[in-house]
Amino acid sequence: MDLFGSESEEEDPEVVAEREKRLAEYRAKKAAKPKPAAKSIVTLEVKPWDDETDLEQMEANVRAIQKDGLVWGASKFVPVGFGIKKLQINIVIEDEKISVSDLQEEIEGDEDHVQSTDVAAMQKL
Repeated sequence: MDLFGSESEEEDPEVVAEREKRLAEYRAKKAAKPKPAAKSIVTLEVKPWDDETDLEQMEANVRAIQKDGLVWGASKFVPVGFGIKKLQINIVIEDEKISVSDLQEEIEGDEDHVQSTDVAAMQKL
């Protein structure tokens, strides 16, 4: 027995082959497992043009956007000032499928109701 490792020990080729086989099986099994989708929770602020904008219709138009990987959550109207309220809405998105900036552009496409959108908060799940 050599405590200082000065002798080189040869490994049994059968042991090496078995270890390599098991490692290959493990890697194949691990690669076959589906990875959980990376998700984010986003709080969007949707701002109307003025105090006469129909906020209920604006929210309905926003929620009408349906995409794979997009889940609409709770919403509320938050006073901004001068009688104007903004829509604050939570969404859960799959990062691979949904781009927040593309979603904002689509929401802002409702030019009759929406002046602008902002991301108030974003958190990875």
